[in-house]
Amino acid sequence: MQKKVELIVMVLLLAALLAAGRHLETFVSADKAEADKEVIVVDCGHGENDPGKIGVNGALEKDINLTVGKLVKERLKKAGYEVAMTRTEDKMLAPEDSTNRKAQDMKARVAFINEAKPVIAVSVHQNSYHEPDVSGAQVFYYSHSTEGEEAAKIMQEAFLSVDPENTRQAKANDSYYILKRTEVPTIIVECGFLSNPEEAELLTDEEYQKKIADAITAGVEKYLESKS
Repeated sequence: MQKKVELIVMVLLLAALLAAGRHLETFVSADKAEADKEVIVVDCGHGENDPGKIGVNGALEKDINLTVGKLVKERLKKAGYEVAMTRTEDKMLAPEDSTNRKAQDMKARVAFINEAKPVIAVSVHQNSYHEPDVSGAQVFYYSHSTEGEEAAKIMQEAFLSVDPENTRQAKANDSYYILKRTEVPTIIVECGFLSNPEEAELLTDEEYQKKIADAITAGVEKYLESKS
């Protein structure tokens, strides 16, 4: 009788261990899946005392950047990506008592991106030019970054969904601080020209901003697909 009881106890213990093992495996797998998510940084240019470009219609670049950036984050998260934003409100990243807040803000953005170690960083901006008829989105990448160039070309193509007649090409640059100092593929997306009356109105339109966010999301996803 005692042996039967011992046998039953052993069977129950084994069953409990197997169940615990399955639970632990599920937990570890879920934790690993969370850790394996690809992180994307969305940098909304300017903010607070730094308005960026001011449109011919009075629109502030910093506001458009933030709106578009939040829309991009929403779409990427829905697609299953982890998204980190350098700012989520009308703030600069530099302390208020900084001697040169603009310079400190840029350094803080670069530090944020490098610490996050994303698969790609997208910096959202709006353009301006002294000739009001100039228009069209354009993507910039660091001259010495092969990955950045690839990402920029893919993103530039994605923007044809917003304006099929845009003939601009992705452009190399070796002076933009955020491109030079980041340690991951980083691109600057100039969504359009606030100096162009027609485009300035579009850039402040909700539906058009959604189209821009869709294009940026599509560009990011296509770039990541090319890496897998």
